[in-house]
Amino acid sequence: MQFFKNLFTKTFSTRLTVTSSNGFHLRPVAKFISEAKKFTCDINISFAGKTVNAKAVSPLLSLNLAPNDTFTLSLAGKDAQEALSTLTETFQTLMQEDKAIPNIEKRTHHYESQVLEGESIFEGVAIAPLFFYTREETFSPTNLTFKESVDLSLEELETLYTTHKHDEAGIYLAQKELLLSLSKESTSLDTFEVHIDEASKKLTGGRFEAKITDYLDLLQRVKSHLGYRYESTFPAHPFILYADDLLPSDITSLEKSAVQGVILQETSPTSHTAILLRASGVPSLILPEKIQTYAQHVILDTRCALLVPTPSAEDTRQAKEAQARHQYQANNSHAKRFEQACTKKGKQISVYANVSDVDSAKVAKEEGAEGIGLLRTEFLFGTEKPSQQAQIDAYGNIFDLFEHITVRTLDVGGDKALPYIQIPKEKNPFLGIRGVRLFQTHPELMEEQLYAIFTAAKHKPIKIMFPMISSVEEFNETKRFALHVAKKHTIDISHILFGIMIEVPSVLFLLKAFDDVVDFYSIGTNDLTQYLFATERTHPTLQIDPLSPVIFSVLANIVTQVKKPVSICGELASDTEAIPKLVTLGLETLSVSAKSIARTKEEIRHV
Repeated sequence: MQFFKNLFTKTFSTRLTVTSSNGFHLRPVAKFISEAKKFTCDINISFAGKTVNAKAVSPLLSLNLAPNDTFTLSLAGKDAQEALSTLTETFQTLMQEDKAIPNIEKRTHHYESQVLEGESIFEGVAIAPLFFYTREETFSPTNLTFKESVDLSLEELETLYTTHKHDEAGIYLAQKELLLSLSKESTSLDTFEVHIDEASKKLTGGRFEAKITDYLDLLQRVKSHLGYRYESTFPAHPFILYADDLLPSDITSLEKSAVQGVILQETSPTSHTAILLRASGVPSLILPEKIQTYAQHVILDTRCALLVPTPSAEDTRQAKEAQARHQYQANNSHAKRFEQACTKKGKQISVYANVSDVDSAKVAKEEGAEGIGLLRTEFLFGTEKPSQQAQIDAYGNIFDLFEHITVRTLDVGGDKALPYIQIPKEKNPFLGIRGVRLFQTHPELMEEQLYAIFTAAKHKPIKIMFPMISSVEEFNETKRFALHVAKKHTIDISHILFGIMIEVPSVLFLLKAFDDVVDFYSIGTNDLTQYLFATERTHPTLQIDPLSPVIFSVLANIVTQVKKPVSICGELASDTEAIPKLVTLGLETLSVSAKSIARTKEEIRHV
């Protein structure tokens, strides 16, 4: 990556490439702008002959930046150099964290009646009458001003974000940032509508056309506080909803209804409406073709990405059987989520959770996690440095939830930046100052974290693991640092174990030596795979096969060479194709996301 500097005007620029398969869409755009607005300098993005203000959501979205698009980030002003560094790292992190929309592979169907094929949003089988979506607008004026209605809408979006625990709740924060941006340009409802209309036209025909619903959703939310009412009455009996499209806010009321499935004509799998339907677990289908005729009840089979508008008796029987099997599997897995996961031969496998804050730890507990296999402590280290007491309180709240807890010390650097610590600009940050190397470059920060962990643990036996360890000497030095912190503050840590993340290939050649000094291992397959294949995880074109025989050969080598406990906390641990192989290799602890716990346990029971 090259940086260009004009010494006279303090102007800097760099070129960045969109590596997320979803493009540079509303959620990462909103987070990027939130960071950009912290700086006083002018910040612009140029692409395809067009330059826009990078502190405003709508102009940035209008660029329709797709995967592999390369744009120029330009900054001018007294803090431009600092902003360039921060925003470059922020963008790279956002690209890595942006999850690909899951691709649902169509199953072969055996329905004898005519079917209409579409694109699945979420898998399932529904049998119910069709209900065509209608909405009526009425108006009864309130005493609120336009500004007050915007403020109330912002509060609602914040509440939606905090009360929805699924991974996609960030949509509401993105909408909040979009509303903040739009409202600054608007003095009345009329000008607000004009700005929304202009922004929607710029998206029409582009990659992010589906995001127009977010603009319309915000317009409806603001208007509702001014006295506009939007009535959509759903049947009390089970139904399958058919609509041109829905607004993201419609999903909240739909979740409370008897809806069995949803068919949409004019959306995309990446729209926020589709993402929220997926998060709600509603079988959903995108069906561009209009329905001409339909029976008293229809069959929506999103496993096969189709609708059977006039099913035969045999079709209905077949669908009911599939529905029962699907529901039984889901219910059975969820009902047994608190039970131990034992293989057919009776071998018990522990299923822990990867968590990233207090809320996700609570969700993991409810989803049946037996412990925490990876506590990512980075959640505390945001835009402002956390106080020691804030760390102690947060760790303590999490430690109270489980008996078995593994804490990873701060893992920043590489693709993860902190604005209040200085890390020199590196040509390849993934091979630079990150993870455990912070103990050398920022010892005060790491001492504060260790003190907080020791204090919060009290007398509970917890595990502390160091990320990015590459040599035995490095582990020994870091452990000595931890012991010194405990001695300095007269804290008894005899109940605390110390281990390492296996993610640097050099460790694979030193396992016997490591086995003499560490208490445990946790395999981070994400980074280990990246370094094994010399391929950056966020690379726009190069891909790694997560089920490569090379990876399983490495895992087998680890398990057979070491005598200390080994767990795995990378994405591979929840891959249904990988689980049987991992168990067969001898891994006895898998740490996965909260959503994957029940499914992972059920998969283990069939090994």
